[in-house]
Amino acid sequence: MVTAIILLGVERQKIKSVAELLAGQSEISEVFSVSGNYELVAIIRVKTNDDLANLVTDKLANVEGIEHTETMLAFRTYSRHDLEAMFSVGQ
Repeated sequence: MVTAIILLGVERQKIKSVAELLAGQSEISEVFSVSGNYELVAIIRVKTNDDLANLVTDKLANVEGIEHTETMLAFRTYSRHDLEAMFSVGQ
């Protein structure tokens, strides 16, 4: 499983429509509206790097309103749930 975080620069008038469109994609588990240099952040979970490449270069490239993206690959996942399980001895 490949997990990626995609930062999206989006036209201000289209933030809501782009977020809703992205949230409807099966490969995209979450979309966040954020402050800072980007308008949206999408969490991607796909089977292979090729699936990620297709999503970014085929699907996202054709979404009206997306001006630019920055894609980050996740190497490992650390969540509170994982840490609690790791440190709960005999409970």
